[in-house]
Amino acid sequence: MCALAAAATAPAQAQTTTHTVTDLAGRTVTLPAQVDRILLGEGRLLPALGVFERDDVARRLVGMMGDYETLDAAGYAQWRSRFPQLDKVPRVGRNNAGSFSDEQAIALRPQVAVLGLAGGHGPSKNDRETLARLEAAGVAVVFVDFRHDPLKNTPRSMELLGAVLGKRKEAQAFNTYWRTQLERVESRLRTLPAGTRHPAAFLENRVGLTDECCATMVGLVGMLLDAAGADNVARGRIPGEHGTLNPEFLIATQPRLYIGTGIGSMATAEKSPLRIVLGADATPEAARASLLRATQRRGIAQLQAVQQPGRAHAIWHHYYNSPFNVVAVQVFAKWLHPELFADLDPRATLQTMFTQFQPIPLAGVYWTSL
Repeated sequence: MCALAAAATAPAQAQTTTHTVTDLAGRTVTLPAQVDRILLGEGRLLPALGVFERDDVARRLVGMMGDYETLDAAGYAQWRSRFPQLDKVPRVGRNNAGSFSDEQAIALRPQVAVLGLAGGHGPSKNDRETLARLEAAGVAVVFVDFRHDPLKNTPRSMELLGAVLGKRKEAQAFNTYWRTQLERVESRLRTLPAGTRHPAAFLENRVGLTDECCATMVGLVGMLLDAAGADNVARGRIPGEHGTLNPEFLIATQPRLYIGTGIGSMATAEKSPLRIVLGADATPEAARASLLRATQRRGIAQLQAVQQPGRAHAIWHHYYNSPFNVVAVQVFAKWLHPELFADLDPRATLQTMFTQFQPIPLAGVYWTSL
């Protein structure tokens, strides 16, 4: 009798030990029902994890890449202040895919590795050898995406993380708010008369990283700019997601808006004075002053957009790989169509997202204008 009962319940118990999900690479992945050991293929996925792990973001984290503290030291410092144990989480690489250590990652015995679909600063879906080694060691690999196709894949990625972590309600709450904020922009843009020409904008990529002008994007932050109703002057003129435009072309075109992306911080302001200071440690004064310095460079200073009030702007570069990317869409919308979005308050949107979905407070400045 007991043997029969055990035989009858065994299949049901087995069914509850695993479940399957479909990741952003379209792969069907089998996961443990209870995930207690996670590895992050990019450190800057930490804010996404924080949506689900507000009490202790490091609780299930057994390893991560070291890109967060390298590429956004001020942002990481805020997380470390709230969760000092993050510094004790082993790093499995630095800030590029080539530095990722398969051996170290496997030695940490993660149940699940969360990787970025397009990579950039960690393994991607194209790193087949890494993927094969992890899976051969029994690690379930899932791909998320906030970078390659952000407006389509951000809610899908959060839904996937909710399924992986057993926190579907948290994913649903985040996605409901995120979609509502995107629709606030999209619905108003649909009211523009047919044939309306969108304002031309030049988006300068990672201002001050090099001395030359004029690095730009059509992918990454460029996709968020498109969603806000812009005519990106680089579209159709550079291959891939990013490239470089000729300064003479910009001077001849004279786009209505100049927008630079900021990779500077208060800590880098002196040694890298041409970088735009934005992020968790930035002040309004430092952000504006750094934008002013950046727009006085040769090739940029000749643009009418930086010579006239209200047409030169800068935004935090890391929105290109963030679940809070909808805030950037709202910021761009106000710059591009100030009358249409006069009552839109992106700072309030960002504040709400931190209050409701992050375990750390909102600090710093993430966009500025001249």
